[in-house]
Amino acid sequence: MKSKIRIGIVGYGNLGRGVEQAISQNPDLELVAIFTRRPPDQIEARGNLVSIADIDSYQDKIDVMILCGGSSRDLPRQGPLYAARFNTVDSFDLHSRIPAYFEEVDAAARSAGKLSLISVGWDPGLFSLARLMFQSILPEGKSYTFWGKGVSQGHSVAIRQIPGVRDAVQYTVPVPATVEKIRQGQIPVLTPRQAHQRICYVVAEPGADTGEIEETIKTMPGYFADYDTTVHFITGEEFAASHTGMPHGGFVIRTGKTGGKHKQQTEFRLALESNPQFTGSVLTACARAVYRMHKTGAIGACTIFDLPLGYLSPKSPEDLRKELL
Repeated sequence: MKSKIRIGIVGYGNLGRGVEQAISQNPDLELVAIFTRRPPDQIEARGNLVSIADIDSYQDKIDVMILCGGSSRDLPRQGPLYAARFNTVDSFDLHSRIPAYFEEVDAAARSAGKLSLISVGWDPGLFSLARLMFQSILPEGKSYTFWGKGVSQGHSVAIRQIPGVRDAVQYTVPVPATVEKIRQGQIPVLTPRQAHQRICYVVAEPGADTGEIEETIKTMPGYFADYDTTVHFITGEEFAASHTGMPHGGFVIRTGKTGGKHKQQTEFRLALESNPQFTGSVLTACARAVYRMHKTGAIGACTIFDLPLGYLSPKSPEDLRKELL
């Protein structure tokens, strides 16, 4: 009987649970342990929960470790740390910091003879691959990436930190008129305001100044000041009934010309009911690819641009050629 690929998970938040569920849909994968900073006996999970303090004792028991921490605080430390112990996959998504993060993880993984796939999910990840393919095929043209309609977790957290806010969620929404222009073949230069709008639903504390809260949101630099932002104040009951899910998605469009005159357009789109579950599914498929790549001798850090795409599938090359080519 063919042995299963042994998977570990670091972090058991929304993304970690998404990975756990994805592993259960892949018969060639086995979840060995979920490593958590919280007391394992206080968490309900399908898999074996283990204290993060005991992770080193699993170096010979896990083929690929999937890191499910946040990009702001967790992965900058955990990525290089665990790359020196395990083959790893992560979803580091701070785009401007990816080159420096790659170098740190590469040095750690290479010194240990391990392989680490960084910054994979749907953006960066699948959208990155779409941008690469479309740009390579249509070198004369322009690409556009739109996100949403979907929940922006970082922006939602920023609102919840405002005094007087009990709860809040922010949806990023592409501007319909702009999207339509691009799909018609126009190639505009867009400001953030022209590309996306931000829709906020806020539950205020009793007696809070909603006017002040709204002004604070709309003028918040780096988050809302550069966008058309709409703020809706709702009750806690309305929030619980309609705004506790985590949908997201978006699309990459490129318009270009071939032969100097023929207009061509490509588009890749995602519509997700659960962002963490879909991202977890991407990470899980990529863990299979990392395992296979490492078996061929690959070490160091890599990105989705380096993956042989057939390695993502549990099927053999013969079956892929027969069924999908």
